[in-house]
Amino acid sequence: MSGHSKWHNIQKTKGAQDAKRAAAFTKIAKEMIVAVKEGGGSTDPNNNSRLATVITKAKAANMPNDNIKRVLERAAGAGSGDNYEANTYEGYGPGGVAVIVETMTDSRNRTAGNVRHHFDKYGGNMGAAGCVSWNFSRKGVLVINNEDEDYDEDNVMMDALDAGASDFEAEEGCFTVYTEPDDFNAVADTLGKKGYEFESAQIEMVPAEYKKLESEEDIKNMDKLLDILEDDDDVQNVWHNWDRD
Repeated sequence: MSGHSKWHNIQKTKGAQDAKRAAAFTKIAKEMIVAVKEGGGSTDPNNNSRLATVITKAKAANMPNDNIKRVLERAAGAGSGDNYEANTYEGYGPGGVAVIVETMTDSRNRTAGNVRHHFDKYGGNMGAAGCVSWNFSRKGVLVINNEDEDYDEDNVMMDALDAGASDFEAEEGCFTVYTEPDDFNAVADTLGKKGYEFESAQIEMVPAEYKKLESEEDIKNMDKLLDILEDDDDVQNVWHNWDRD
């Protein structure tokens, strides 16, 4: 999967995530609550694969175990009052960059209106379902930090493939392990038991091809669009095919 500049995207957003840790944890908590409800109320990740995926994501984001425990207790509580609905929106950012916005909300009308406004404000436009998702594939993505060069590339690649990964990519400062969505939990668990720690671990929408922006105005507006979408409390994930390199 050459060209998947995941590490560069993480480097850009890592500081923002650190500065807004509480907001990031709140979004993960929403995912946990929905995963428990859709899993029949099960708070056992061994019996709830979606929950296992979210917990792996939470741990990679350094969410404390006490926080995870409290969220699961809340999700298991009868009549917790949480009634989140997942919706996905697609559109184009400045210069034709493909953008997918995954949301979780208690008010679909509010969220749809906000997302449309964000697109319009920064030179993009929200489109119909399927207008850009054809260019993306759902993949499990595990990013292993290797800035200190503690890991040998060949060893990590063999461990990843032996664990059931579908692809492996080495970039400067990190390794990216790809899995099929259904294999994500097993691969993450196997690599975790081998002592690997993840900089990021989640199911992502990975683009088949990337788009460069040449206009300084487009670059500026695309940055602003991503920032405002990621800051929206109802937005869980933003995927795009902008090549920032």
